Amino acid sequence: MTSLKEKANQLKNETYALYLAFKDPRVPWYAKVLIAAIVSYTLSPIDLIPDFIPVIGYADDLILVPAGIYLVLKMIPEEVLEECRKKLAYLILKIDFGD
Repeated sequence: MTSLKEKANQLKNETYALYLAFKDPRVPWYAKVLIAAIVSYTLSPIDLIPDFIPVIGYADDLILVPAGIYLVLKMIPEEVLEECRKKLAYLILKIDFGD
């Protein structure tokens, strides 16, 4: 059973892989639009439900963003996604070892 920290780390890595996929010409335009919408919503100071509302304030961030990432991962061709994940793994190793 994976821990919450591992799932959060995996979600972070998938987000970086989406960034790499966004730049790939083999990714359909509609997937790129959804990637841009997810990133814009995540970085936007405007929320559907303001964060200061107890409990449900963060619900939109905890539900919409992962759901959007999951949906867009299904839109990207698997071979492109695998290449992006491999590039990400290489970049992480390169950064960790200072090469």
